[in-house]
Amino acid sequence: MTDLLIPAAIFDAAQFFDWFVNNASYLFVFVFMVIESSFIPFPSEVVVPPAAYLAVQKGDMNVFVVVLVATAGAIVGALINYVLALLIGRPLVYSFANSRLGHACLIDQAKVEKAEAYFDRHGAVSTFIGRLIPAVRQLISIPAGIARMNIWAFTLFTGLGALVWNGVLGGLGWWLAQHVSLGALYDAVEKYNGYLTIAGLVILALCVVYILFHAFRGKKQ
Repeated sequence: MTDLLIPAAIFDAAQFFDWFVNNASYLFVFVFMVIESSFIPFPSEVVVPPAAYLAVQKGDMNVFVVVLVATAGAIVGALINYVLALLIGRPLVYSFANSRLGHACLIDQAKVEKAEAYFDRHGAVSTFIGRLIPAVRQLISIPAGIARMNIWAFTLFTGLGALVWNGVLGGLGWWLAQHVSLGALYDAVEKYNGYLTIAGLVILALCVVYILFHAFRGKKQ
């Protein structure tokens, strides 16, 4: 899986995929999506597509419920990151800003407070888009927590972004159920996940271009 590069010694995606296909349930979808959205690296592509596939093939689950349960798990995992960043990361950032080393790096408390205020005003878009970008979606909760972004706005836009992403993965699983046998499912998911990763990187590139454009335009003005 290309969502996160996890050493094979720690996580074997293919073996987990086979295990999940044989044990899939709403509970496991929720639990593994909590893990996927927290600070533990874990690819959502080995959870939502096979669960949606099995929902179509076996009828034990519903595709729409799979997407909603996966989104609920993603929100819980993101909130774990948010709270940890708020309780642990923020004091460390302020300690650094008030230190001699921080001042030597031209960082002080006023600048950190200004950055926090900026993220609180504009972080909603970043949080939403970040959920659609590989590797970024697990990390976007950290600056939101450090900046003390409004937790209700964070939850809302995290949930919307996660719903879009899980909807895409659920749709992929539903589509594969019409065209791919169970034995070929893992290879098919890995293939199309590559396309989704490219799409996510394109979104990231467009966001960077947009940010740079407005930054330079602001300086020119």
